Amino acid sequence: MMMKNIAIIAGGYSSEFEVSLRSAENLYTFIDKERYHVYVVILKQDSWKVVMPKEWEDTGNETQHGLQTRVNLQIRPDMREIEVDKNDFSFRRGGETVRFDFAYITIHGTPGENGLLQGYFDMVGIPYSTCGVLAGALTFNKYICNQFLRNRGIAVSDSILLQKGQQVMPEKIVESLSLPVFVKPNEGGSSFGVSKVREASQIQAAVDKAFHESNAVMIERFVQGVEMTCGCYQSKNHIIVFPVTEVVPENDFFDYGAKYNGEVQEITPARISTGLASKIQRETEKIYKLIGAQGIIRVDYIVTPDEMPVMLEINTTPGMTATRFIPQQVQAAGLNMTDIMTEIIENKINKY
Repeated sequence: MMMKNIAIIAGGYSSEFEVSLRSAENLYTFIDKERYHVYVVILKQDSWKVVMPKEWEDTGNETQHGLQTRVNLQIRPDMREIEVDKNDFSFRRGGETVRFDFAYITIHGTPGENGLLQGYFDMVGIPYSTCGVLAGALTFNKYICNQFLRNRGIAVSDSILLQKGQQVMPEKIVESLSLPVFVKPNEGGSSFGVSKVREASQIQAAVDKAFHESNAVMIERFVQGVEMTCGCYQSKNHIIVFPVTEVVPENDFFDYGAKYNGEVQEITPARISTGLASKIQRETEKIYKLIGAQGIIRVDYIVTPDEMPVMLEINTTPGMTATRFIPQQVQAAGLNMTDIMTEIIENKINKY
C-alpha cells in the first residue's frame, strides 16, 4: 500500500507563531512514520514553505526518522525550504510533484484556528484534522461563542464587547461587571494581551494592550473558582472524553508563563470527585456536539465552589507542546497519542 503524505501545518500570522512550532515538534513525534510520510509546512504572511533535511530533496530519501523539528527549524543550516504551490497545496521535490493526502493543522490563531485555512483546504479538496469553517469562526470569536453557548444551556461568564475606536467607560464597566475583571483580545489565544484588572483606573491600559492582539476586546466578569480543562475527540464510533486536568498556576492567573514556562501545577486526573469529573466531561462532550467540532478539542473551565463548571474558552487546535494538557490527558486515560493521530487521519481521509 502506498504511504500517504501528511502535512503538519504550523506557524501562522499571530503572536502564537512560536507556540505553534513547538506543537508541530511534538506532533511530528506522535504521527506514525512507518505508515505516513510526514512533512512540516510553515505558514508566514509572505510564504508557505515545506521544511525538510536537504538530503530528502537531493536523494528522494524517504527515511524520516532523522527529522527533528525545532522552533528555529526554518533557519537551521541542514534544512531545506521549498515553496508550496497554493493552487493545490503541493510542492516540488527531486523533480517530482508531492501532493498531500491530509493536513494536520496546529496553528494557534489566524489563519488556522478561525476557519480561514479550513475554507482553503475545502476548496482544494484536502481533508484536515480540525473542525470546519463555521465552527472555527464561531469559537475564535470569544464573545459570540459565549452568547451562542449561553443560549444552549452552557454556563459562561457575563461580558462586554468593545470594538476598536469605541470609547472605554470604566465606570459603566465596573457597574455592569464589578471588579476584578479580565480584559482579553476577543480573538486570540495563549493569554497574549490578557490582563486581570482590579481597579477601574487600570481598565484603559488593559484594553489598549488587548487591542494590540485583536480588533475587538472582551471584558469578562471574574469568576471565583478552580481552573479545570478537559479534552475530547471523535473516534470512529463515538466521542472519547479524556480525564480532567486541574490547573494550579503559580501566578495570579493562567497566563503565558504558566502555559509555556512551567509556572503551574497540572494535575491529571484532577483532585475532584468522580461526580464532578463526570459533570465536566459531559459538558465537554455537549459543547463538542453543539459547535460541530472535529478532531481534538479542549475546553477550559472555572469550577465554582458550588461545583458549577463555567466555560472559559474552547481550543479547536489545542497546544501539543511537551507541557500541554492533551498529551497528559491521553496518557492518564491509558491511550496512545500515535493511535489517536492515526484514527483522526484515517477517519477524515475515509470520509473524503
